[in-house]
Amino acid sequence: MNLADITPLVLTWNEAPNLERTLAALDWASQILVIDSGSTDGTLEMLAANTRVRVLHRKFDSFASQCNFGLKEVGTPWVLSLDADYVLTPELAGELASLEPAADVSGFSAAFDYWILGRPLSASLYPPRTVLYRRDQARYVDDGHCHKATLQGRVEALRARIAHDDRKPLSRWLASQDKYALLEAEKLLAVDPASLRMQDRLRRTGWAAVPATLIYTLLVKGTLLDGWRGWYYTLQRVLAEIVLALRLLEARLAVKK
Repeated sequence: MNLADITPLVLTWNEAPNLERTLAALDWASQILVIDSGSTDGTLEMLAANTRVRVLHRKFDSFASQCNFGLKEVGTPWVLSLDADYVLTPELAGELASLEPAADVSGFSAAFDYWILGRPLSASLYPPRTVLYRRDQARYVDDGHCHKATLQGRVEALRARIAHDDRKPLSRWLASQDKYALLEAEKLLAVDPASLRMQDRLRRTGWAAVPATLIYTLLVKGTLLDGWRGWYYTLQRVLAEIVLALRLLEARLAVKK
């Protein structure tokens, strides 16, 4: 695949702690499209200093809407969709250049190495994502607090991995969790429980996912072996489940009034 046929698409909102590393790993790209939703922390100044970056501004309503807006502005046949805390490895960039996708392949997914405080964990709960796809065959949909690309054709897996290396302060992470929990609770309560994956069925109970996440992350995934960084990540995941459990219980109790 010719790298000139790929446009990285990045969403930003106050991502100054991450942008330098993310952009440096995209030095092969002739143009990078950024959709910004009102940054005030120096993000826009950092983007303006990079001549390969084109910035468009859009008020945030949902992640899927931001991405779909960006897709309409991409001029290349392939899109590399990235969060602002995704850092491509040289191995992955090399793999992109060597790809020869079949006609029925619409996209490629990637797995992630999760970094905490500047070092990678041995494992995490972060799932693979479809990150590279044909622009004219993709559309984003919201899925709880997440968003995902829906493609018309087959999706293959990339061998190389992406680093998820978010260095924004903990206060920013904490402030986001309640917003995410509200969206997740709405999704979990709106669907037939039989259609949910096992982990989402546990979450829907309003309590079971809290101890399950602690045990699974520490012992099954093995973050206990990562020392205090492993505990830091595990406690983040447990706290996120606690906030979600509270929002689920709140919604159920409100219905019963």
